[in-house]
Amino acid sequence: MERVRADFPILSETLAEGRRLAYLDNAATTQKPLSVIRASDDYYRHANANVHRAIHALSQRATRAYESARDRMVDFINAASRDEIVHTRGTTDGINLVAQCYARPRLAAGDEILITELEHHSNIVPWQMVAEATGAHVVVVPVEDDGSVSLAAFEQRLSDRTVIAAIAHISNALGTVLPVAEMIAAAHRRDVPVLVDGAQAMAHTPVDVRALGADFYAMSGHKIFAPTGFGVLYGRRELLEAMPPYQGGGDMIETVSFAGTTYNELPYKFEAGTPNIAGAAAFGAALEYVGGLDLDAVAAHEHALLESATAAMNEIDGLRIIGTAPGKAAIISFVMDGVHAHDIGTLLDETGVAIRTGHHCAMPLMERFGVSATARASFAAYNDQADVDALIKGLHSIQRIFG
Repeated sequence: MERVRADFPILSETLAEGRRLAYLDNAATTQKPLSVIRASDDYYRHANANVHRAIHALSQRATRAYESARDRMVDFINAASRDEIVHTRGTTDGINLVAQCYARPRLAAGDEILITELEHHSNIVPWQMVAEATGAHVVVVPVEDDGSVSLAAFEQRLSDRTVIAAIAHISNALGTVLPVAEMIAAAHRRDVPVLVDGAQAMAHTPVDVRALGADFYAMSGHKIFAPTGFGVLYGRRELLEAMPPYQGGGDMIETVSFAGTTYNELPYKFEAGTPNIAGAAAFGAALEYVGGLDLDAVAAHEHALLESATAAMNEIDGLRIIGTAPGKAAIISFVMDGVHAHDIGTLLDETGVAIRTGHHCAMPLMERFGVSATARASFAAYNDQADVDALIKGLHSIQRIFG
């Protein structure tokens, strides 16, 4: 733990009055190790040029950094080919790409898109948009009282009109781990492709897209110690080849004339315009960093912190945890009697504890549990028991203040 924490410069920040930073907002974004920060800095210092478009030395360096991130991702998620790795701006961008380029051309009035009740807005709104444009319907699998999603309920809502299913791997709001492999298998028995929102999974558990059977898998770099504004969409090659481009211009073309345009090969036909090259370089460094960790050990460590925090929070009068599904990830959403979530966040911040408050871009899920907002603590590999202790101490103080 000492070594891992030392890799993240921001964790040594001293807050006002000498308070130690307890950063527990990892489901929103993770902090960055020094190797990732250096990779971004090195690009701007030594390789700042556009990719694919010049023969000079800087462009060659930039292209190597940009494409090496793609190659690392192939190995990281066990994709079959680098052609299946599309660089995006993040999970939201990837889901929108699939909604517009795969689903929309295949949807007709009365068709169905299957999602679950715990999805992030990024895995709800794009499907509502294409449904409205085509006359299709969004069908929702309900969440159980403990925050879990039943495989049986998912199977019951698959129908002959289901064109695509879109499900989270791990809920950002509750930490629920969905039975994605079983859900994908059930969908495939009806020839329904599945997109997985993997934003919350990549930094916490090994992901093998071929073992899962995922047709599409979207993720964001900033959830896995990389910068914001960069992500990856994995798609099975035969599906990507059959999809039209998402945007026009720049690198996605092969030839252009006023008579017509031909498009680039995979994956470049989905990568229009000058990309986030520094983000790609830093993302590659993040994958290398995570690859140097034992993700099974990381999961066990985070689970130990989850159990410690959960046990202590259950002893606080008036505190209720929302989402208690078995095998959940290290995310705790909670409410306290008589205290608004934003007040919890403000008071904890005064003690050096950083958490998230609000609806967590999951407003339908908040409505399901009858709350407008929750406070959320979420853990990562660099958190330790001292962070848990600071959280619990702060919550006891809040409980005393509000009685």
